[in-house]
Amino acid sequence: MNRALYPGTFDPITKGHGDLIERAARLFDEVIVAVAASPKKNPLFSLDKRVELAEAVTAHLPNVRVIGFSNLLAQFAQQQQANVLLRGLRAVSDFEYEFQLANMNRQLAPQVESLFLTPSEQYSYISSSLVREIAALGGEIGKFVHPVVAQALHERYPG
Repeated sequence: MNRALYPGTFDPITKGHGDLIERAARLFDEVIVAVAASPKKNPLFSLDKRVELAEAVTAHLPNVRVIGFSNLLAQFAQQQQANVLLRGLRAVSDFEYEFQLANMNRQLAPQVESLFLTPSEQYSYISSSLVREIAALGGEIGKFVHPVVAQALHERYPG
């Protein structure tokens, strides 16, 4: 079984993330959306809320599971018996960091391959941090996130 692990903070999950998850769901037997606790990033939403939002966004995909985690990614991938780490590349600027991360993960978990997908063109500019900033300033975010995510952001940034 080919099991892909798609890790991220997903704060919040965007349509770009959703696009990669849907495409991965067609390529792999199972996709695990691994929501990282990432306390050093000081996320807007709690880990439980980010898992809940990711579950809502991926509910239509029967071979996708969402799990929160707080340990080392390589260890988590091994615990979940994943053989692929899936990462998204939006721009060339993402590549250097992702390349370094892939090489480190290869040292920590040599049986797990890193695979990179690029988002569909219409989502290539979307980032969670930009979505949070637009929401905080009262901008329209509906074209960047699923409606349930937009609602959660509106509740965090009323008015």
